[in-house]
Amino acid sequence: MGVRGLQGFVGSSCPQVCTVVSLRELAEQHRSRHPGSTPTVVVDAMCCLRYWYTPESWVCGGQWKEYFSVLRDFVRTFTAAGIKLVFFFDGMVEQHKRDVWVKRRLRNNREVARIFQHLKSHRAQPSRNMFFIPSGLAIFTRFALKTLGQETLCSLQEADYEVAAYGLQSHCLGILGEDTDYLIYDTCPYFSISELCLDSLSTVMLCREKLCESLGLRLADLPLLACLLGNDVVPEGLFETFRYKCLSSYTSGRENCDRKGNVIFAVADHISKVLRLHQGEKKLEEMLPLGPSKALFYKGMVSYLLPGQKSPWISQKAKVITPLDSQVVSVSSDPEPKPEVPVGPNPESEQESPMCTDPESKQEDPISMEPELKQQVTMVSDAEILKVARARHVQAESYLVYNIMANGEIECSNTLEDALDQALPSQAFVYRPVRQRVYSLLLADGHGGASSCPPVQEWFVYSGNPLRHPDLVRPLQVNIPGGTPSLKQLWLSQEPGAQAQRVDVLLACFDLSSSREELQAVESPFQALCCLLIYLFVQVDTLCLEDLHAFLAQALCLQGKSAVQLVDLQLDHIDSRAVQLGSLLVRGLTMLVLVNSACGCPWSMSDFMPWNIFDGKLFHEKYLQSEKGYSAEALVEQNRAWLTQFRQLESAVCAACLREDRRVVSGQLRQPHHAGRWGRQGSGSHRTSLRHSRSGPGQHWRDQGPGNRQHESDPWRRYPSSSGWST
Repeated sequence: MGVRGLQGFVGSSCPQVCTVVSLRELAEQHRSRHPGSTPTVVVDAMCCLRYWYTPESWVCGGQWKEYFSVLRDFVRTFTAAGIKLVFFFDGMVEQHKRDVWVKRRLRNNREVARIFQHLKSHRAQPSRNMFFIPSGLAIFTRFALKTLGQETLCSLQEADYEVAAYGLQSHCLGILGEDTDYLIYDTCPYFSISELCLDSLSTVMLCREKLCESLGLRLADLPLLACLLGNDVVPEGLFETFRYKCLSSYTSGRENCDRKGNVIFAVADHISKVLRLHQGEKKLEEMLPLGPSKALFYKGMVSYLLPGQKSPWISQKAKVITPLDSQVVSVSSDPEPKPEVPVGPNPESEQESPMCTDPESKQEDPISMEPELKQQVTMVSDAEILKVARARHVQAESYLVYNIMANGEIECSNTLEDALDQALPSQAFVYRPVRQRVYSLLLADGHGGASSCPPVQEWFVYSGNPLRHPDLVRPLQVNIPGGTPSLKQLWLSQEPGAQAQRVDVLLACFDLSSSREELQAVESPFQALCCLLIYLFVQVDTLCLEDLHAFLAQALCLQGKSAVQLVDLQLDHIDSRAVQLGSLLVRGLTMLVLVNSACGCPWSMSDFMPWNIFDGKLFHEKYLQSEKGYSAEALVEQNRAWLTQFRQLESAVCAACLREDRRVVSGQLRQPHHAGRWGRQGSGSHRTSLRHSRSGPGQHWRDQGPGNRQHESDPWRRYPSSSGWST
């Protein structure tokens, strides 16, 4: 979110800060000034997701083939201009920003409820002003960009810090994103993604030097201004009274400026005319009403200082900064932890670049004012394997594995799920047993079994979860004949048979070891899809044969359709249940990425990429057709080769389900209130505040509520779908 009110202020009160520039011309100028150097733009990818997702349909689960073509065109345009792109993705949520994360997720819950209300009332997708990013978009965008040959990195802390540091240290042409924090960092130029015209490669550059000129400030004053206005570290309300006093004493109020704009001018005026008079003589806490929030305020100030930079507002003679939360720190396998924050593809880089400060400040004792970093206490003690996990995380080659091993904490944002539909479980519960076995695999390595592992903190969004605390989820033992191999064997072994062992562990994580024979008969990329479908149909009894037909038919027909053909596809209407099924499958694909990463990648990641096996609109079309009773021949569009594959895949999934005592039957044969099963759930989860633990053999999956009840490990239970929501 950046600095509160700054985006609107720049647009309305300081338009001179914004300048239209041509990235193509800037690149040419860079090459003429630095022969042999490739002009590079570092991209805050999380800010760009909405810009990139241009397909008209978004509610059905995602138009992934269309989306991939948009990314390809984006990359090709910059490549043609001779501009290198480096993409950064958020790798974790820092603890001091968890409250902000939670507030956004709860707000999103209300938006999701409005979307389903619209779907049921109008049987059509809402307008773009209700747009909700398809599930898994950030995760799959990483892999799409890597597929396109782009340098793609995952942060070890908040991505905006690493983006700014990379841009400064690598002398980048600029940062492409949409976050006013980039106006505060003393780094390379900041370009707006929302204003980018791809055809001309022109956009708006927001100039921090012009912002300083307009406010009468110096570059080194901007972090102070940001904290007084409020940002992701310092709550906006903390200095509300102080800002009001600044406004009351401000005598140069501007008529063409709204109240918020005048507040920013007033605070800047106070910095330049009052605080600066005593700079160097008094500490900030003597000039500002910091009170008990002193540590938080300094944390906010320090969060803008890139490696090697210092602030004239912070004493260089005494360390007054409370250490940043340990989650910010990456794990080093070196005997002594390094003080610098690793960024970019070379985490051990020691390159520094000083921040612009007053000449007087340079005369002071140059004590580093980088954040004091705690050595992180990790969940895994094996330094070698942790180093491998960290490297794969940074290079965006895995998903959640390092977060689990280093912090024991993961999160999952909102999914398009209908809180009023009691027949379908939330994806958070459906895939929890898979995650639990992955936790055991990653954390029990050298601990002697899942029972000795600490629980993992899950911040998963689902209906009824107020997100006041994380769910504490206990690992489940992975059942493999002969025992579970070590991570070194899974990740590093080149021995014959290692790949087969990895496949065994992957199937065990889904508790589908008995299905290996059926899956071996299936060709790529459908092997992974069938694995996921078997798991889903075993877990959720309310899924029927028509659902299976729709999933299989769309995957087969997708192979013969171009992005243009998918754009032209029109739907009769939108079904809310199909919307949730589409999201459920896509979340399952992200679980495949997690399990595959944890098991040493026995299957190709491309097999899980949705542009290869899933399309939202196409699935919706097949779902509606299947519900109407279309034959298999009609579902696969009279294609004989696809029909043969369809029968093979259907047979494999149904046979594997039958092994697990699950018969997949037509929905037309079911009773109106057929008993659904949130089967073999074994969630083993409980809340940090343990209240009224009362899990029972007949408890419905909905009654797991906000994860505040303990469960036995992996029981075979049936849960009647007539139970209501827990409160």
